[in-house]
Amino acid sequence: MSVEQRVYHYSAVMMGSPILLTLFENNESLARDVFRLIKQQENLFTVNRAHSEVMSVNQAAGVHPVVLSAPVFSLICQAKAVSLLANSCFNLTIGPLVKRWKIGFQGDRVPPADEIATLLAITDPRQVVVDVDTQSVFLTQPGMEIDLGAIAKGYIADRVRDYLRQQQVENALINLGGNVHTLGGVQASNGWAIGLKKPFAAADALVGVIEVRDKSVVTSGIYERYFMQQGRCYHHILDPKTGYPLDNELLSVTIISDRSLDGDIYTTLLYGMGVVQGSAYLADKPDIEAIFVTRDREVIFSSQRQFAFQLLDTDYRLSPLPQA
Repeated sequence: MSVEQRVYHYSAVMMGSPILLTLFENNESLARDVFRLIKQQENLFTVNRAHSEVMSVNQAAGVHPVVLSAPVFSLICQAKAVSLLANSCFNLTIGPLVKRWKIGFQGDRVPPADEIATLLAITDPRQVVVDVDTQSVFLTQPGMEIDLGAIAKGYIADRVRDYLRQQQVENALINLGGNVHTLGGVQASNGWAIGLKKPFAAADALVGVIEVRDKSVVTSGIYERYFMQQGRCYHHILDPKTGYPLDNELLSVTIISDRSLDGDIYTTLLYGMGVVQGSAYLADKPDIEAIFVTRDREVIFSSQRQFAFQLLDTDYRLSPLPQA
């Protein structure tokens, strides 16, 4: 591949987001196959279609278990395991609270405290019963809902990467509305350049640029979906212990990893932990790194082995990792 080789972009709107596929060859057939694969995967995991497998589990809550396909069952098992980690801010049963808050949708407002308390009672991941022998899932309480939206994009991005590799594609990028997966890179550079968005700014405003090769880059930030009420910002990252948006020093967390699924999981986990605890949590996970953007306009790396970074916005500064 030479630096003069043309880049081809293919796009579609799926999973409620613009999807972008970038290739170094004009291959519309491959692009169609990729988008078809994404649609097939989306149909398995979405809670927005009455006939999806996840929706079948939710509709049977408190009534009976539902036998699932291997991919859906496996992802639910992984999501439950992460939800049960000590002090985890990841919760696969957070769906009823997400629906009540309506953050990012018409009618969003702060729910009454008694409603939040009532909904918290049906967002306990321990009440998700998985049966390995029958490959079934049962939600023990009526009204419970599984929501895999926090990790489905990562899972699908990994499937797309695997498919592209099967098709002998060496250099490509897939962006599933925030979940970016890269194959190879651009010659004469450090890899693919992925923008780190500036919080609460124009869509094209960047704090900096992350350069990676053969890595996933996933960012989760409080500026993605939020509303203001009485001068306070209420964002979409909810604390499963309180039912209210998490409140700490962070504006965003970016995860660089081999798997986009890990990116989805660890952005949520580390957002709840904060900079110091989150970085300590990654100390024995060398294949997973984090970039924290704080309210004090600091950009902090948990480590920097798998990526290069260029700061673009002088309102922000690179800061060392604070000591515990």
